Amino acid sequence: MYFYSAQVESINRDRLITNERILQNTVTRSLADDISQHEASLGMMLANLSSALQVASGGDFTSEHVQAPELRALLENFVSSSDDLAYATLLNTEAKGISAGRIAPDAFLQRELERAYAAAREGRRYNGQALVVGTGKSARTVVLVSMPVMVSGRFVSLIGAVVDLQFLIRRLQEVSRGGLIPYVVDNQGRLVAGASSEYATGQDMTNMEIVRNFLEQGGKAQMVAATREFNVTQGKTVKMLGTYSPVSNLDWAVVVQKPRAEAYRGVYEMQRTGRILAIMAIALSIAISVFAARRITNPLEVLTQTSRAIARGDFSQRVQLKSSTEIGELAHTFNVMSEELEHFVLDLKRAATENRELFLGSIQMLAGAVDEKDPYTRGHSDRVTRYSVMIAREMGIYEDYIETVRISAQLHDVGKIGIEDRILKKPGALTPEEFEIMKTHTTKGANILRPVAQLKDMIPGIELHHESLDGRGYPHGLKGDDIPLLPRIIAVADTFDALTTNRPYQQAHDAKDALRIIHSLSGKRLDPTAVAALTAIFERGEIRIPQRTMPAASALAAVAASEAPGAATLAVSAAMPVTTSAPVESNLSRDSVAHVEARRF
Repeated sequence: MYFYSAQVESINRDRLITNERILQNTVTRSLADDISQHEASLGMMLANLSSALQVASGGDFTSEHVQAPELRALLENFVSSSDDLAYATLLNTEAKGISAGRIAPDAFLQRELERAYAAAREGRRYNGQALVVGTGKSARTVVLVSMPVMVSGRFVSLIGAVVDLQFLIRRLQEVSRGGLIPYVVDNQGRLVAGASSEYATGQDMTNMEIVRNFLEQGGKAQMVAATREFNVTQGKTVKMLGTYSPVSNLDWAVVVQKPRAEAYRGVYEMQRTGRILAIMAIALSIAISVFAARRITNPLEVLTQTSRAIARGDFSQRVQLKSSTEIGELAHTFNVMSEELEHFVLDLKRAATENRELFLGSIQMLAGAVDEKDPYTRGHSDRVTRYSVMIAREMGIYEDYIETVRISAQLHDVGKIGIEDRILKKPGALTPEEFEIMKTHTTKGANILRPVAQLKDMIPGIELHHESLDGRGYPHGLKGDDIPLLPRIIAVADTFDALTTNRPYQQAHDAKDALRIIHSLSGKRLDPTAVAALTAIFERGEIRIPQRTMPAASALAAVAASEAPGAATLAVSAAMPVTTSAPVESNLSRDSVAHVEARRF
């Protein structure tokens, strides 16, 4: 019985030690992933800000333009968009610019800005070292992140953001409640942030063997996490168990450590209890020994099975042991750690949701800015988005692609932010030269979004939604299957909204008349499948357009457009009656894929 008990203890001892290491590994990975997510979100926000600044400034960041009110407003909105942003600045090639934020740069932060500026002139991004700004209760740990703004491969300005690391400190403090000592170091072994005031920001942590292990790995450290046993000498030598996990897109590492006596306490207690119970079983009777052995092994099996489930990532598992022994305490400790890990996972999911909402909000803000340029098109992007999503769902497209449709449709006219108001708002017919300028909004929109890698799948819908199946569209004159599905869907939705809304140069058609015109273009300019989907949606009553009376001239032109040869190009605006002395093309659409009605939106 004694040797049997010793064997069981040995097996479970190894398992519990492994589980302790896995738990440390999971904690560090969770924190590292959270930091990476924040860094990626900040990078995307900086890229969006860069695009907006370039559009608003027209790429001109000289001293006369860099302090323009619209640029300052964009910078202030950027800082106010997140509690984690403490300061932001925009500097041109002359190191002049504007800034906004809740803090003022001190000498140390100013030095970091100089380093960031030097890196930006070389076309490099810069992630600075952690600094403490302020004193007393107002002290904050911050880090500078910057990126260059390049135009045609040429440096034109620097965007810098100071990130408040309070969110990271709170996470580290949550981890420390489980008995772990967590902190974050950079690629030189300096402390970035810690859970307590025991270590100061910027302190050299290379006296810790676990930190030296991370630094010695160099580039390899970016790939894997590692757990080590090591000694710490602080007056006396303490044996420690620690784990580091590199932050994938930074040269940082998350480190947690714990005294081995605490980390393996459950193991030692298990061994002591097991041996006592085994001796008692031998001394009293075989029956009592069997009973005692089961009291030991059964809780251990429960604990092992639950810890395995936790190691596999099922943090909802809890150890169901009603015991006041040390094993019960160990089970309680596992439950506490499991609950904290579950909270970490939920926080990551919540952060991902918040980032997505921020992303969609930025897109809606950009689309709204385009619509606001002309009160007659207000809400156009939202309506086209709604119609496009409904058409895509009716066509049976999978949900992930529908999200691409939603974002692309929302931004399909974003290039109009670069079209002059005198052309965009002109109530009469455009000259050929003006129409050529109007057509550039598709490529302008694609160029605005192209620097943002996350939006690359949406670019075809923005650049090609005015292409036509018969090759008479723009900007490239693509034909048939050369036009992707995404712009085909948006083209039908865009045409339907243009026909059913009032413009300063056009009276809206009622929905049935608009559908009749669209059907006349099916297979010629518009995709037949998308047209059929729109028709099915309307017939089910899912699209409701208020009935409007169309002036006789516009109605007559719409009927003529659907019945005459080349009907797709003959519809005219109600505001511009057809005459026999002028070519029909003078009254054609300036912007629509179908060239239906004299419209530009």
